Amino acid sequence: MTSSVQLVLASASPARLATLRAAGVSPTVQVSGVDEAAIVRQERSQRGELSPAEAALVLARAKCEDVASRWISEVGLPGGLRSDRTASATDARVLVLGCDSLFEMDGVAYGKPGSAAEAKARWHLMSGSQGVLHTGHWLVDVCAGDQAAVGLIVSTTVSFVEVTDAEVSAYVSTGEPLACAGAFTIDGLGAAFVSGVNGDHHNVVGVSITGLRSMVAELGISWTELWSAHNQ
Repeated sequence: MTSSVQLVLASASPARLATLRAAGVSPTVQVSGVDEAAIVRQERSQRGELSPAEAALVLARAKCEDVASRWISEVGLPGGLRSDRTASATDARVLVLGCDSLFEMDGVAYGKPGSAAEAKARWHLMSGSQGVLHTGHWLVDVCAGDQAAVGLIVSTTVSFVEVTDAEVSAYVSTGEPLACAGAFTIDGLGAAFVSGVNGDHHNVVGVSITGLRSMVAELGISWTELWSAHNQ
């Protein structure tokens, strides 16, 4: 069965891609080229200080819109559509998903650590404590433009065991924490240091599957329509 819905993932995260594939969705990957720091600075200049959750959504939207605009200009819309035309019922729909995750502890937002030293310092704060992983999701139907855009923030509380200095050093030396918001994974080596999750487990990996299902439904699409692409 051929799907009439194609999902484009605006993220280089292998964890997000694997999570979507495990849920029966095989997206096309097109990585955003936005300057995240510049996006946040611009948004703060216009709106004032952002909460960690708000910052995650702002970045998810920027990534999504960047890829959606490039998808239209480089690949073109399904069926030869132009951006000023409305898709017909027979045209395939292309959905672009942008995601961004930030980890919050004591009101401070943390993204990927910039160095091994930063990752170690982060883990000394996290040891025996807990924080909230916020993932911003932004979904656009490129055939309909801004009229069909949905945003969602999903927040999950994560608790950590007390880790030893030797464990922190060994974990950071693997390089895994440097590639993750919050300097940990729940689907990799860091799983042994997570004592509990209150909320959406998949959200901690980087994309909420149940959240995405609700976003797709807001655009008038059944979640199971994305499954068929997995079976081509």
